[in-house]
Amino acid sequence: MNIFNSKKKKILVSVLLTGFIFIIFGASKSDTYRSIARSQRIINEVYKHLIVNYADELDTDEFTKISINNMLSDLDPYTVYLESDQRDNLDMLTLGKYGGVGIQLGRREDHLTVISPMEDSPAKHAGILSGDIISKIDEEVVKDLSLNDAAKLIRGQKGTTIVLTIVRLGEEEPIEFHLTRTDIMIHDVAFAEMIDDDTGYIVLTRFSKNAPREMETALRSLISQDMNNLILDLRNNPGGLLSAAIDVLELIVPKGENLLWTKGRNKESNREFISLRNPLLDYKVKIAVLINEGSASASEILSGVIQDLDRGIVIGNKSFGKGLVQSVYGIDQNRSLKVTTAKYYIPSGRLIQKPNYLNEKVVKNVMLEDSIFTTKGGRIVKGGGGIYPDYVVEDIQVGPLTRECWRKSYFFSFARENKNGFETFDDVLNDKRIMDKFSKYLSSNELDIKIEGQSQFEQSKGKLQKYDDENAKLNYAFKMIEEFIEDTEKSLFKAEYHDLEKNVYANFAQIFGGNKGRIRYNIDQDDTINKARELLHDHMAYTETFTAVTNN
Repeated sequence: MNIFNSKKKKILVSVLLTGFIFIIFGASKSDTYRSIARSQRIINEVYKHLIVNYADELDTDEFTKISINNMLSDLDPYTVYLESDQRDNLDMLTLGKYGGVGIQLGRREDHLTVISPMEDSPAKHAGILSGDIISKIDEEVVKDLSLNDAAKLIRGQKGTTIVLTIVRLGEEEPIEFHLTRTDIMIHDVAFAEMIDDDTGYIVLTRFSKNAPREMETALRSLISQDMNNLILDLRNNPGGLLSAAIDVLELIVPKGENLLWTKGRNKESNREFISLRNPLLDYKVKIAVLINEGSASASEILSGVIQDLDRGIVIGNKSFGKGLVQSVYGIDQNRSLKVTTAKYYIPSGRLIQKPNYLNEKVVKNVMLEDSIFTTKGGRIVKGGGGIYPDYVVEDIQVGPLTRECWRKSYFFSFARENKNGFETFDDVLNDKRIMDKFSKYLSSNELDIKIEGQSQFEQSKGKLQKYDDENAKLNYAFKMIEEFIEDTEKSLFKAEYHDLEKNVYANFAQIFGGNKGRIRYNIDQDDTINKARELLHDHMAYTETFTAVTNN
C-alpha cells in the first residue's frame, strides 16, 4: 500500500501574516500567487476599515490576536498563534529544562498546594514539603490564580530570586522561603524499576529532548538486572518531539526497520524515518506497551510502530488520535505561528490522526483513509484514528463516594493531616485502624454525594409536586425513595471500601515517597499492569498475539 498515495469568521485577519504567506508558497504556481494576493488584499482592506472606522476605538494588539485566532479556528486544534508567554511548554520540550525552583503544583481544597518538591531542587533543599499551601508568590496573593498562571509566576530566569509564602499544617504563622531559581531539568522517565524477578517497568511521561537519554539509562539499568520482560507505560503521555520518539524507537526495534513517514504539501515535509542503529534491547526481551485515551502524538508513534512491527503487545484503551506534525514559524521576536505541515503514517500505513479534525469547507481535495491494515507479520490492525490495543482493559468505574473524595481532595488532605503520626509509609500500611480514621474524617467533613438516578428523581419530584403537593400516596413514594437514597449513601463506604483504601494509601505513599512512591504502591493495584505481567509471563499467549487475525 502506498501511503503517500462552524462557525462563521467574525473577523478576518491582519497584515502580520502578509510576508509569511508568500514565503511558504515560494514554489507555487502563478494561479496560487494570484489567489493569495487577492485574498490578502481583502483581509487588509477589512482590517484597515475596522481599525480606522469602527465606532469605538479598538485595541490594535488585542484585536489582531483575536482576528488571527478566529481565522485559525476552523483548522486543526494544533495550528495556533503563539505569543512569547505561550511558548513555555514548547521551549521546555525542545530545551529539556526551564528556570524555576522545582515544585509540582496542584489544587487541593481550592488551595494552591505543593504536591511534591523535586529531588535536588531549590524547593527541596530549602525544606518545602508535600502538602504545603502556597499563599503568596512574591507579593501576589495566589488564591484565585489558575495553576498555569501560578506556574508562570514561579518560573523565571536562572539566578533570579523569588519569595514563596507557605502555610503549613501545625505552624501558627506563615513561613517565607527565599529561593533562587535555577535550571530545572525535565525528567521524562518518572519511574524505572524491576517489579518482579524478570520484569522491568518504565513510566515515560512525555517526549522532550531528554527522553532518549533517560530511556537509554533506564534500559541499561534494567538490562543489568537480567530483565526479560519490559512494561512501557505511556498512559496519559501527551507526546512531544517527533525526533525524541524516533530516538527512543531506535533503542527497541531492529536496525533498518521503516519507522515512520510524514507527508505534507511541501517537499521538505515528506520524510521517511528508518532505524539507523542497532537496538539496545535484545529482541528476546518481550514488550508490553500500555496506552489509554490520554496517550497522544509521539506516544502513539511509539506504541503504533511497536505494534505494526510485531515487536510487542499493546494493552489498555484506544489512544487519543493525534497524527499531525507541526512546524513553528517566527513572525517577529515575540510571536510565532505553529502550523500543521504534515501527517505521519506508521509502518502499516495507518494515519493515527482521528477524522473530522477540521472544517472540510476550507480544505481542497479531502481524501478518505483506509480503515484496515496489516502488521509486518500479517495480522490485521485497525485504522481510522488512534491506536487500538491488542488487549483492552476496561477502566474501573469510580463510585460516587470515591469520586466525591477526589473532587474535594479528601484523600490528600487526610494524608497530609495525619502524616506526622507515622515515620514511614510502611507504618501507614501496618496501621490496622487507618480506614476507621478515614471514616471519621469523612464524617467530620461535608459530603455532597449523589447516587445514580438521584438527580433525575429530584427533578421529577419537583415537577410532580407542582400538580399535587399534598397527595398522600405521592408523598409516601417520595419518602420511601428518599430513605432508600439515604440508606444507599450510608452503605457506600462499605461498598467502595477497596477503592477508598487504595486511594488513601496512594496519597500517603506520595507524601512519603513523592511520585515514585505513589507509582511504586499503585503497581500491584493496577489492572492494566497486572494484565501485562500475566501476558508477558505466558509465552504462548504472548506469541499467539502476533498470529491473531485481528486485535482483540
